[in-house]
Amino acid sequence: MSDAVKVGFVPFSAASRGILVVFCDDALKFGAASRKALGAVANTIKRAAATNQFKGKSGSTLDILAPGGIKAQRLIVVGAGKPSALKEKDFLKFGGVIAGKLNAASDAVTISAELPDGAMQPEQAAAIASGIRLRAYRFDRYKTKKKDGENGALRADVSIAVGDVGAARKAFAPLSDVVDGVIIARELVNEPPNVLYPIEFARRASQLKKIGVDVEVLDVKAMTKLGMGALLGVGQGSTQPSRTVIMRWNGGKKDEQPVAFVGKGVCFDTGGISIKGAASMEDMKGDMGGAACVVGLMHALAARKAKVNAVGAIGLVENMPDGNAQRPGDIVTSMSGQTIEIINTDAEGRLVLADVLWYVARKFKPQFMVDLATLTGAIMVALGTEHAGLFSNNDELAERLSKIATETGEKVWRMPLGPEYDKQIDSQFADMKNTGTRNGGSITAAQFLQRFVDDTPWAHLDIAGTAMGAPKSDINHSWGSGYGVRLLDRLVAEYYEARK
Repeated sequence: MSDAVKVGFVPFSAASRGILVVFCDDALKFGAASRKALGAVANTIKRAAATNQFKGKSGSTLDILAPGGIKAQRLIVVGAGKPSALKEKDFLKFGGVIAGKLNAASDAVTISAELPDGAMQPEQAAAIASGIRLRAYRFDRYKTKKKDGENGALRADVSIAVGDVGAARKAFAPLSDVVDGVIIARELVNEPPNVLYPIEFARRASQLKKIGVDVEVLDVKAMTKLGMGALLGVGQGSTQPSRTVIMRWNGGKKDEQPVAFVGKGVCFDTGGISIKGAASMEDMKGDMGGAACVVGLMHALAARKAKVNAVGAIGLVENMPDGNAQRPGDIVTSMSGQTIEIINTDAEGRLVLADVLWYVARKFKPQFMVDLATLTGAIMVALGTEHAGLFSNNDELAERLSKIATETGEKVWRMPLGPEYDKQIDSQFADMKNTGTRNGGSITAAQFLQRFVDDTPWAHLDIAGTAMGAPKSDINHSWGSGYGVRLLDRLVAEYYEARK
């Protein structure tokens, strides 16, 4: 993984090295340990704050080079705003803000994890560490040289001073595993399609065996035997054969039903015979963002030894136009036995998901099932790139996802489902069409998927606007965001905590 930053925890008594980072509130007050570390430079801070109109607003920074009176070569003051108003995700943001102020040459950094009223909680310090790692990520393995002023991967050695080193390390351990999962998802989305095609994607997912995940790869012969005609129809125009990968983490009770996560893995999407326009088609290497998230999530669950039985399933295809590609007007038979008339070959992701959802629902009978897919441009018309579209047949699951999305900052917005929309995908010649009219495109896509989940509690996340090319944030400057790993890891944790 492209993650060279090292983050550790030290006591407040440890000597500051290199760059010193301290926090203040909106009254420019510091904690006791920070004041001691600052010494006489506190007066310099007041003058610099007045000059730079720095008022301690949450996430704002004051940067002082070569501050007199302390050994640090550079001092960064981070505003925390009103401490009483701070939320969990703010500390993640603080870590990202700090990492954003560093550069590739920043090899020693000390962060005083303290607010005016005392040391931060271990979970808060751990969130700062996570934010640093998430923001520090770069994908630059294919660059043979860099332009002047272009930042490479951050290679800092970061020490976070805390009140209880052991507790901070304990809090950070599972979060670090989740960060690893996010970075794995980002790596997969960022890879070029000539490198990451279905067989290679399946090989990388199979590496989860090293941390105890059971992995089964279904080839074309196996999928044909299962009757996965919808998925196989999408990939039949490519020279790269399709794959389905089933990942199982068995960390819960032996007889307990699993939870399940399904990801769309279109490694490249030309649109097939209904070919896309040339503009931005290169972005379609990211049309496997849902599958990338599922792999990253399964890594996180296994690495942190989650006490859960979980299934992760991804359908991997390329959607290419050639003489063997499926055509508008074709009718395919899904694994469920339902027939689908192909109206537009660029509505391919739902065909992939249809068979994988049915396979998972019938074989594993999960407690709930969540799928993720860069499914429709329509969701971006509705929600832009700030929220993923959430569709669900279960209010409890939808409400839990919405709550956790607010806490983690991986935002969702619930969209409607209803039988009224089914009329748009009813077919004259088959059981259904693979696309409706332009109106309500993300909704009819979800209605289509709902036909393949039976009565399983299910949620569909349309992540077309959030998985790739989303606006840069305090904790992500990567094209591939790794959206969904933190959200779903927390979903699993809270779901099982509530069932104790």
